[in-house]
Amino acid sequence: MTTIPTEVSHLIETVLHARKTKTSLNIVGGGTKCFYGEEPSGEPCDVRRLSGICSYEPSELVVTARAGTPLEELEAVLAEHNQYLAFEPPRFAKGSTVGGAVAAGLSGPARVGVGSIRDFVLGATMINGKGELLTFGGQVMKNVAGYDVSRLLAGSMGILGVICEVSLKVLPIHSSRITLFIERDEAGALSLLNGLTRQALPVNASAWHDGKLFLRLSGAASAVTEARKRLGGTELEPDEALSWWDAVRDHRHDFFSQSDAPLWRVSVPAVSQPFLAANQLIEWGGALRWLYTDDPIEDVREMASSLGGHATLFRDPHHRSGVFTPPSDALFEIHRNLKQAFDPDGIFNVGRLYPGL
Repeated sequence: MTTIPTEVSHLIETVLHARKTKTSLNIVGGGTKCFYGEEPSGEPCDVRRLSGICSYEPSELVVTARAGTPLEELEAVLAEHNQYLAFEPPRFAKGSTVGGAVAAGLSGPARVGVGSIRDFVLGATMINGKGELLTFGGQVMKNVAGYDVSRLLAGSMGILGVICEVSLKVLPIHSSRITLFIERDEAGALSLLNGLTRQALPVNASAWHDGKLFLRLSGAASAVTEARKRLGGTELEPDEALSWWDAVRDHRHDFFSQSDAPLWRVSVPAVSQPFLAANQLIEWGGALRWLYTDDPIEDVREMASSLGGHATLFRDPHHRSGVFTPPSDALFEIHRNLKQAFDPDGIFNVGRLYPGL
């Protein structure tokens, strides 16, 4: 019989007590993403005691870490073996945790090149609303029978249960990586980015703001060198490039310093032309548009929908409801059924994903 760690037993007792007393729980880790999603509510359920790496097999490209493990700690261990989290989870502040990264489901600048965090989740353990410790997935890519619940946790905002451990696929750090700076207006940058998708170039990430386009090339040295010749532009110094991409990932770039206007995260087809606001930062080859606007929520969503995309009210000083695009009735029913199955008494992060869920 597997022994349940003391920290997990304590969390199970917390869940069982909340269920008995009909108390809502607000699952928290480093608290760096409290602004994201609907307003948190309920008694704090702190998972930071669940910290540390459970297992790491560099040759298998997989690591299992407890939910409260700081991302910086995990990435430092991976770096010792020349490996990293390729999906580049954003931190926003010091103290971001593995569990919080999975629950928020956010990925960084390399999302288009390597995939989202959901693509890297291999397995997980979690405590459901009945106080049961459940295990899903595993530590290899092809071991899932039935529903792939471990990946379902990515972006669930904690409404299904308390994540205890997560197994993640990791990748070797590329042998060559450079960042190019090219001057382009918005239309020119989008045209160039769309053209790059039709070429076999090792473009790992892109970002445009205020007439400046940055392209990160990663891969074999020969491929990066050849792409460098074809694309032109100015090459940034390695330290400057690393600092710049980290600032974009963690929203420390000057663009994200505004605090008096709502920040929108608009996902649209990469071929969409310039729209709406002049003050934008564009990532993911044109598919992700960050913008500030005080326009009504409905207007922004209608604009995104007309282009075949959707909009998330990422950070809002007015704390309005309706952060995520409302799902269709059929999709909301699926969400409701999943919530009922994992959290029958509705105690976890109530309303954090959608009002009424």
